[in-house]
Amino acid sequence: MDDEIKTLRVTNGSLRGSTGEEAFRETFGRKILGIEIDPLGGRELEIDLTLRALPGFAMATGSLSPMRNRHTSALIDNDDLVLVVMQDGTGEVSQHGRTATVHAGEAVLTANGSVATFSGHTPTRVINLRLSRDSLEPHVANLDDLVARPVPKDDRMLELLVGYATLLNQQGELAMTELRGLVAGHMHDLAALLLGGRNPGQHRQGQRAARLAAIRRGILERIGPLRFTIAEIAQSQQISESYVRQLFAEAGTTFTDFVLAERLARAHRMLTNPLFGQRDVSTIAYDVGFGDVSHFNRSFRRRYSATPSEIREAALGTK
Repeated sequence: MDDEIKTLRVTNGSLRGSTGEEAFRETFGRKILGIEIDPLGGRELEIDLTLRALPGFAMATGSLSPMRNRHTSALIDNDDLVLVVMQDGTGEVSQHGRTATVHAGEAVLTANGSVATFSGHTPTRVINLRLSRDSLEPHVANLDDLVARPVPKDDRMLELLVGYATLLNQQGELAMTELRGLVAGHMHDLAALLLGGRNPGQHRQGQRAARLAAIRRGILERIGPLRFTIAEIAQSQQISESYVRQLFAEAGTTFTDFVLAERLARAHRMLTNPLFGQRDVSTIAYDVGFGDVSHFNRSFRRRYSATPSEIREAALGTK
């Protein structure tokens, strides 16, 4: 595989009836996913997954109807590890002589190198993170002893890992080959920390990247008319203000500059969206968090080399 990010949508929506279902189970079940798929409870098979792959790392996200997925000896073709994160529903994993029930918000490690069964007796929504054993084994002792042992949903490292994985949904964040390599490496760093890596200091880069990504998401969620402070962001992430500043400095910016840039970017999107064509520029400025319209106009012009009205006119043909 090259260094490009690969994306594949797997759904059986267009394949109905016994013939279509068997074709799906053969092509996508056995050949792509490496599992035997058996519907449960008399329910019709429904699968909707999006697969994304980077060098040495892959992620599958989506929803599954009640089913039993069997990874049989005939389908074993690698020894990678898969961290299954249960977002909704309840699943049951059996492997290495152990059976674990995984509830919403929890996770469990599975191993592709041995037979296993995953059963979802209710509709489930999952994130599967495929990790390289070769990358993890030097840092985590006895990986197979961790298989089929649930990770609790309140584990802070699990929260960071899942949050950082959302970068794979943002193609712009992975436009450069170097960034794709960093993300794959960071995912393994975070997984090693989650699984109790023997030398946590070696994996701090991934942890810091995940924390910064979580901080940025927290800021984006707050962009709006209400003001917020670095203290509130730090408190929401359970870290200090100085650590927030340090993480932004390592990324070559500051908390203030990042917030300003995101406010301006949201204003730009609103100005170029016909849905907001009748909204005054001053109202848009307040909507994204500027208390002073003059400050908004100056900042906007510095960023986009044009006034808000000029941007709107160019995009919408209005005056």
